[in-house]
Amino acid sequence: MAVTPGQFLKCRHENSTKETNMTTPFKIKRAIQTLFIGLIAVCYGAILAPLHAQGPGAAKARTQYQVSDLPGLGGTSNGGNSINDQTWVAGYARLLNRNRHAILWRSGLLTDLGTLGGPNSSVTWGVKNTAGIIVGISQTADSEPLGEAWSSAAFYSTPNNVGYINLGFVWQNNQLRGLLPFSGGDNSFATGANNFGQAVGWAENGVHDTACVSPQVLQFRPAVWTLGPDNIQDLPLIPGDSSGAATAINDIGQIVGISGICDQAVGRHTAKHAVLWENGTVTDIYPNPPAPWWNTPTAINQRGDVVGFAGDPAFVEGDVLHAFMWTREGGIRQLKPLPNRTPKHVDSEAYGINEARQVVGVSCDADQVDCRAVIWDHGNTPKDLNDFKGSYSAFLALAKDINNKGEITGRAIDPTTGSLIAYLAVPVSQ
Repeated sequence: MAVTPGQFLKCRHENSTKETNMTTPFKIKRAIQTLFIGLIAVCYGAILAPLHAQGPGAAKARTQYQVSDLPGLGGTSNGGNSINDQTWVAGYARLLNRNRHAILWRSGLLTDLGTLGGPNSSVTWGVKNTAGIIVGISQTADSEPLGEAWSSAAFYSTPNNVGYINLGFVWQNNQLRGLLPFSGGDNSFATGANNFGQAVGWAENGVHDTACVSPQVLQFRPAVWTLGPDNIQDLPLIPGDSSGAATAINDIGQIVGISGICDQAVGRHTAKHAVLWENGTVTDIYPNPPAPWWNTPTAINQRGDVVGFAGDPAFVEGDVLHAFMWTREGGIRQLKPLPNRTPKHVDSEAYGINEARQVVGVSCDADQVDCRAVIWDHGNTPKDLNDFKGSYSAFLALAKDINNKGEITGRAIDPTTGSLIAYLAVPVSQ
């Protein structure tokens, strides 16, 4: 799990100072979605047409941000992993006992979303809808019968991170509920939700798969839940693959994620293929990646642009990754790490994208000693957000998401205490 918000992916940033077929529901909602997307296109077109008319690379990041801390629950580790166009920031905050809870910040005020009965919960990916739906993961009060750690354990980083069944959750109308896995499975994980009441993630199906690596036992599949009443369906994999995960969804019903084998249930060989699901079919959007592991889309905007990260042939455990952006017209484009750094930066990871194709993420050296929050515009040279944070004293270590106003959230490091801080960075006029 990657920093993240990521995750079936690489979870190092979370835990350290770097720390069935969906054709039927798709058709049912097609007419409504087409009208809605038409309205989106009109709105976005009015806003973004001047930018697009200037050609690729014309939309430049603001060169100054007003950055502020987001409050916590008394612990020393907080993180913002998602921000929508209403400036709702979602993520996690650690308690004094080191457990962590999923958190929603609105107008700087904190709402503890609670748990499904267990010690921990978190919002780990970008949840972009404006319909008041937040999704994430939570431990339940039920013991894990097969001794699995599941995908979510690495995101908690507490003494209580294993031993419980974990479920993806939906928070809606001030209520939290779990999303059940496929028949026979125990665990699930929710990553994103759109404005049409569709949530995505992955879930176990009860199949004991010999491709699983201990402590994982059961196979899992990419899942889409139709909410209220909740109904789960699986998504097709690349032929020959047995497990996978969905990581993000837009309002057109386009879904991105990974396809591979069961492995550890935290990415790696499960992310052999970076894929896009559309109209009930699966497409490999990165057919010739540098390595057959960690190839993970993390976000998709309403235009269908995708960002994420790919594995490196020398680092099967994902210590070094390479950010990418995929567009229908241009295919894969690598997003480079920060240049001219000492020590040299070789790792880049993209986590969020908006309609103006501003992409945020992180850039690191090979040893993860120097990691910095960055922004790429249209895939151009990254910029260190620390160069544009004004008088804000904490160090911006990671950018996890960006909305259409250019507002960014992620994690910062307090230079005095070393605590991780959830932040909100708002672009200001020069």
